[in-house]
Amino acid sequence: MSASATGQGKTTVATGLMAALREAGHAVSGHKVGPDYIDPGYHALATGRPGRNLDPHLVGEEQIVPLLLHGARDADVAVIEGVMGLYDGRLGTDGFASTAHVAALTRTPIVAVLDIDRLSRTAAAIAAGLAAYDPDVTIAGVVLNRAGSPRNTAEITRSLERTGIPVLGVLPHDDRLTAPSRHLGLVTAAERDGSARTIHDLGEQVARHLDLDALVDAARAAPDLDAEPWSPQTVPAGPGRPVVAMAGGRAFTFRYAETEELLAAAGCRVESFDPLTDPALPHGTQGIYLGGGFPEMYAGELAANTALLHDLRTAVADGVPTVAECAGLLYLAESLDGVRMAGVVAASAAMSERLTLRYPVATAVADSLLTRIGEQVTGHEFHRTRTVPDAGEHPAWEIDSAPTGFATATLHASYLHTHWAGHPRLAQRFADAVHATAPHRGSSPPPASARESRRAPADPLRHHGDVEATPGLLDFAVNVFDGPRPRWLDHALREAIADAAAYPDAGRAADAVAARHRRPVAEALATAGAAEAFSLIARLRAWRRPVVVHPQFTEPHAALAQAGHLVTEVLCRPDDGFVLDPGAVPDDADLVVVGNPTNPTGVLHPAATLLRILEAGPSDRVVVVDEAFMDAVPGEPETLGGERVPSLVVVRSLTKHWSIPGVRAGYVVGDDEVVGRLAELQTPWAVSTAAIAATVACTAAQAGPESYQRAVTLGDWRGVLEQGLRERDVEHVASAAPFVLARVGDGVHDALRGRGVAVRRADTFPGLDASWVRIAVRPPVLTARLLAALDAVAPSHRTPRPSRRTHP
Repeated sequence: MSASATGQGKTTVATGLMAALREAGHAVSGHKVGPDYIDPGYHALATGRPGRNLDPHLVGEEQIVPLLLHGARDADVAVIEGVMGLYDGRLGTDGFASTAHVAALTRTPIVAVLDIDRLSRTAAAIAAGLAAYDPDVTIAGVVLNRAGSPRNTAEITRSLERTGIPVLGVLPHDDRLTAPSRHLGLVTAAERDGSARTIHDLGEQVARHLDLDALVDAARAAPDLDAEPWSPQTVPAGPGRPVVAMAGGRAFTFRYAETEELLAAAGCRVESFDPLTDPALPHGTQGIYLGGGFPEMYAGELAANTALLHDLRTAVADGVPTVAECAGLLYLAESLDGVRMAGVVAASAAMSERLTLRYPVATAVADSLLTRIGEQVTGHEFHRTRTVPDAGEHPAWEIDSAPTGFATATLHASYLHTHWAGHPRLAQRFADAVHATAPHRGSSPPPASARESRRAPADPLRHHGDVEATPGLLDFAVNVFDGPRPRWLDHALREAIADAAAYPDAGRAADAVAARHRRPVAEALATAGAAEAFSLIARLRAWRRPVVVHPQFTEPHAALAQAGHLVTEVLCRPDDGFVLDPGAVPDDADLVVVGNPTNPTGVLHPAATLLRILEAGPSDRVVVVDEAFMDAVPGEPETLGGERVPSLVVVRSLTKHWSIPGVRAGYVVGDDEVVGRLAELQTPWAVSTAAIAATVACTAAQAGPESYQRAVTLGDWRGVLEQGLRERDVEHVASAAPFVLARVGDGVHDALRGRGVAVRRADTFPGLDASWVRIAVRPPVLTARLLAALDAVAPSHRTPRPSRRTHP
């Protein structure tokens, strides 16, 4: 399958043809001319077999037919996708390694894809020119791609009749069936969500619009090839099957299938690992292969996996044989676009404006893990990054008289991609080194820094999860909803910026809040988040005996202490599932602050229990219920926001549920006398224009369905997290909030940080110690990463299973 130029739709048609033939019952093998890794990924999805490359520059002309036969073993039909234009090859070589060159070597007929979106009869001239240019090339037919007008298509078909070249199909214009591109070409199949579905749909289109029987007949007309299939003829270097850890996943998608086959033949066991998610190298690793990919697209996530970076760094330093090509080199660098990487290679990498694309012959400048001095290999480079410096003290290669890469007796890292089927000695030397190396036993992350250690902060009551969610860590510390804001909320915030020239009027926010809770406006007060509300409450009176029910969000306690009050703590106990006992509140308490659902336990107290606390106290008792996370409970069954009870005040926050913590939007509803006195204490214009707009928007009727759906989603995510904790026998509290309090054991908080995961330390909450952490709920794909990290660190820290009442 070829064309007159890049961009004609070769990949679309070739991949669709593979899928259509497979669906029709044929065993299909997919092949790609040239060094490209991306298209073979789509071929693999379409055929259910590894995609293969055919490149005379990389492996030599003599290996092309054997590699084709190897890849097509047990297949009914082989489909070869060309590269660039039919006759375009390595510059200065008269078309060496072009599609035409490979077609001649394999005696394969060509089907030319012609994009006719902006062509008419000239399409026939192009086809005729392709057919006449080289007598060693046979054009079996054409496929007209991106056809529009039936009249124009008929005109092209008639003009092609003059050439004698048959039309084997006409694909209509359909942009849905093209693969998205990026700076180095198509987005890989592994990265593209829905790739399998797209290829299925593409196969259906091809089957509907192409003559599959005629295409199969053209393939059958190709003469037999007189050669033996390629075989990975290497020599096992010793007993056992040492593990070679091979990078995979979305960031490392590029490697030739024959590389793994050569290593397997040499007695190695290849195990894939994902640098984005796996906390450590595979157990017993004795060799590391880091191939190509797009680490620049995932630099932040790669950097966040600090546990694996540490393990990789330790393994390389300990002499585990390591090969890194292109993306692997970037991963081993000190930094990539300013983001810290493994730091194995003394170089920094960054994106550049210049694309490097070349087919060089490289010369080894010294003995190394893979090479011997003076040896030459063929390879290719394709990247838009550069490293500074370009080479280390011991370069891997010399290309065009310039040293490049980094090499030692145990490490070989450079931009150059090599196809080991063309240079099997490289595979053999790597396998020999792997067999001779002791298994890597893994390594514990380094101790956390003083800031990150579990030593109590100087002021525990002012410790917040946001200081733990440092850059580079996967954030399970902050309880902000993990998802985009609604469009109507973003629109309201943008409108607020436009109105920022005027002083804010919080009255309309109070009106909206009152309407939301069906209360008179005198019973509602907009505040700059819940934090301002607690500060106002602390200054409301000279409280005789203020009580804060703990474990609880520490801001109310801190505000009372700052106002000069001596706070009494009432502790809910883990043995009781942190259930609140109204009788534990001192009889003379004139202020009681309690969360519902409580942060960090997630316990949802019955509204009747909280009302009993109010009824049982002195006549001047005020009960403040912090309902900052009540909107995360579907239907808000225990809210007191609509209860018009004397001396009862409810504080709400909008920041976490609506993903706007920087806006600081909250409010108070309750006893009109108390709310009125709080309003008198409030500084004029304390609530910003943006916070007012957010409050109005998020309390309006339009927000109701979205708020409920977010609550349901949070519940689903929490269920996945709690199920994972149950399966690991980790004690945790049944939660109604967007977080779960778990007793993972001493040291696990820091150990998780070492593996790239931030959870909220819980020892700053009165009543909890360092064995507890608070875990924000996240989508299941992120929760899986947390649980994997927990699996790596928790076995030595777990505590016995508690009583059943702390479990859902």
